[in-house]
Amino acid sequence: MRILFLGDVVGISGCSKLTNNLLQQIDENKIDFVIVNAENAAEAGVGLTKEICEDFFNCGVNVITTGNHVWDQKDIMNFIDKENRLLRPKNLFEPAPGKGFEIYLTKKNIKIGVLNLMGNVFMKKCDDVFSSAKNFLSEFKLKKDYDFLVVDFHGEITSEKNAIGHFFDGKATLVIGTHTHIPTNDARVLRNGTAYQTDAGMCGDYESVIGMDKNNSIKRFLKEDSVKHFPAKGEATLSGVIVDCNIENGLANKIQSYIFGGQLNNN
Repeated sequence: MRILFLGDVVGISGCSKLTNNLLQQIDENKIDFVIVNAENAAEAGVGLTKEICEDFFNCGVNVITTGNHVWDQKDIMNFIDKENRLLRPKNLFEPAPGKGFEIYLTKKNIKIGVLNLMGNVFMKKCDDVFSSAKNFLSEFKLKKDYDFLVVDFHGEITSEKNAIGHFFDGKATLVIGTHTHIPTNDARVLRNGTAYQTDAGMCGDYESVIGMDKNNSIKRFLKEDSVKHFPAKGEATLSGVIVDCNIENGLANKIQSYIFGGQLNNN
């Protein structure tokens, strides 16, 4: 069983790269299940729309996760209640539309749980993420409720991501960080068998400042004339991880960073 997780898709550039290449990449890399964080996929670089979700599902994405920008395109609030393949952080203050966890059945009758969480440090206010994670693990168990569990931890700081990775070690197949848009070089299988990487990076134009137009971003730092952040539109890189999973115990055999195209092309 091979799972591909892709980091935050940013703007038109990221969407185009994904929709034009994913099916081929699934075939070439023998991928069985695809999860994509799409909270920056809208044209403005914040939020996502129903149309984007449908485009992603049509090109091979199985599940879409999100983060702090989930509600920035307001029409998504109605769509998320009807579409169980679209998740929002589970620890958002309730009541909130949609859900933060779901179990998906693959064509081979394999159950994959996907849990979407958001960090507390330097992020929008939400319920305590470690309490939410503890409550989740008291209710759901690997190999009892699902064959595999993927945790998308949408957070700002490295220490919080590290800690949640160790907290889930041996209880999840993959814990993957999102939000900071730069892939980290620490992909590994933790001591108790959980695959981990601090941040998956982004699917966007890396000739930018975390996906946003670089010149405008520099002007904002210099406090010179600038406008609201907007996405860079050069060729995007697809960035994330591929995990080889063990069906016997639900843990990871191997994790490798995945980079395709654009500025970070390793070919």
